[in-house]
Amino acid sequence: MEVRRTVPVALDVDSDAAALLEDTVETFLWSAQYVVDHAFDGEYVTTSKTQLDDETYDDVREATDGFNGGLVQAARNKAAEACKSVVARWQNGKKASKPTFTSPHVVYDHRTATFYDDHVSLATTEGRIEAEYVLPDEESNTPHSEYLFSDEYETTGAELHYRDGDWMLHVHCKMNEEPDTSAQATTENGTVLGVDLGVNNLAVASTGTFWTGDEFDHWRREYEKRRGDLQQCGTRWAHENIQSVGRKEDGRFTLMLHRISNELVAEARESGCSVIAFEDLTDIRERTGASWGHKWAFDRLYEYVEYKAEEYGIVVAQVPPENTSRRCSHCGFTDSDNRDGETFECLDCGYENHADYNAVARNRRFLAARQT
Repeated sequence: MEVRRTVPVALDVDSDAAALLEDTVETFLWSAQYVVDHAFDGEYVTTSKTQLDDETYDDVREATDGFNGGLVQAARNKAAEACKSVVARWQNGKKASKPTFTSPHVVYDHRTATFYDDHVSLATTEGRIEAEYVLPDEESNTPHSEYLFSDEYETTGAELHYRDGDWMLHVHCKMNEEPDTSAQATTENGTVLGVDLGVNNLAVASTGTFWTGDEFDHWRREYEKRRGDLQQCGTRWAHENIQSVGRKEDGRFTLMLHRISNELVAEARESGCSVIAFEDLTDIRERTGASWGHKWAFDRLYEYVEYKAEEYGIVVAQVPPENTSRRCSHCGFTDSDNRDGETFECLDCGYENHADYNAVARNRRFLAARQT
């Protein structure tokens, strides 16, 4: 099974490198918008990446004086996914307008970024630049030591973001583990992908893929601190900036949840699933100790997955959460002592796994049995 993590890393960027990155961000966003405009310029909206690549790649490269080919393709992928989301909303009877790209960011993969122990090399509009990581003082028990610098995880890519003068690299890491075949469940209509929601891990799929809550928690605390500092000022300027911080917060989290929802739907499609099963969101705050911010994120994530999955004929449903944290997905034995924090060990059959993964496997089996 595959475990994914996203680790935010601050970058130390000098003025010359910053100028190149700003130009790269502007060119990347222009390229993505050009592809979107082309996709909408016709009787039907084009969502095929292959077709969009054939019809726009050369034009974008020429218009941008030979912008890095890998970044052009990343911009095309970004545009294609945005167009697919709009079409899915239309098919679901909801309103949606042509996407526009304004949030300063660039998507990198291993062709356009090289990751080292203390710095990263990034492609720009004029060759590559190197930027050192700004790391916390602690050497252990940080997302950087656990994932980014761990031999067990490999980096798969990153997104570069620019906010309030700071450059942040959101590095995507993954680890492959042996799949737990005991969690496989099928119905008459196909395989069920279970999804468990929580505070430490925003989402855990029954295929074993984790979406960590580290990034969400980091920025939630950061925006709360910014609002608190501005509230102490009490000026009109501060009040206007509080509203601006709120808009930035909504924008950041919306983009994050869209990314996770896209990956969840892709996970279901790659696994041949016809159903995605979430735990019932009713009273989830009381069950998980989640904040109102987490509850908002859970609701939005479910909504995004629901309308995006419909495009591919995948049903999204909620299942009762009762005892999922205490009941063994392997043998069904239920006991409060089965779970200890994030560790699950069945006192009856000895089955061991991550507690969130056990819960989502149980949800998956429940829905499969109910549908059958």
